[in-house]
Amino acid sequence: MSINYKLVQKKHPTKKSEPAKWYAVPNSARPLAQKALTRAATANTTTAPIEMEAAIELLAAFIPQQLQQGHTVNVPGLGTFRLTFKSEGVEDINLFNAGLMIKSPRVVFTPAKELRDKILHGLSFENGGVLEAGVNYASMADYRKAKGLPAPGGSASGGSGSGGGTGGQSENPLG
Repeated sequence: MSINYKLVQKKHPTKKSEPAKWYAVPNSARPLAQKALTRAATANTTTAPIEMEAAIELLAAFIPQQLQQGHTVNVPGLGTFRLTFKSEGVEDINLFNAGLMIKSPRVVFTPAKELRDKILHGLSFENGGVLEAGVNYASMADYRKAKGLPAPGGSASGGSGSGGGTGGQSENPLG
């Protein structure tokens, strides 16, 4: 499975004095509408799309309720939802005020290992263009042509490659 990406020039958020670098960012397609999603997911099964829609709606109502009660929610085969937040500290326990000191609550989803492995197994990446100064170039060749840049020498095209970065300095710090 090949994942499309665009190259975008950004400054590192903690190293603003350094020159901007080119980073790959996912070139995500629009999500399927709920009806299209349930039809596709139930194809070749005995489950009716309307049944799956109802189940998804029930789950979407159940998860917030459980999280607000302090539970972690494990959806078998999918993953785990949990609440997390930041907190200021105090030296004297009697001075702790939850309303003022607990900040930035958020929901964290951790995919199940099996789901994560199915998604990531065999991924490769394909260049889907360049975004520079609000101009969207459809390919590296179009970008080079518009900028008057020569085609790269040798066999490296900068187009495709397989994933699994090592977390080095070239890794996208912005996500």
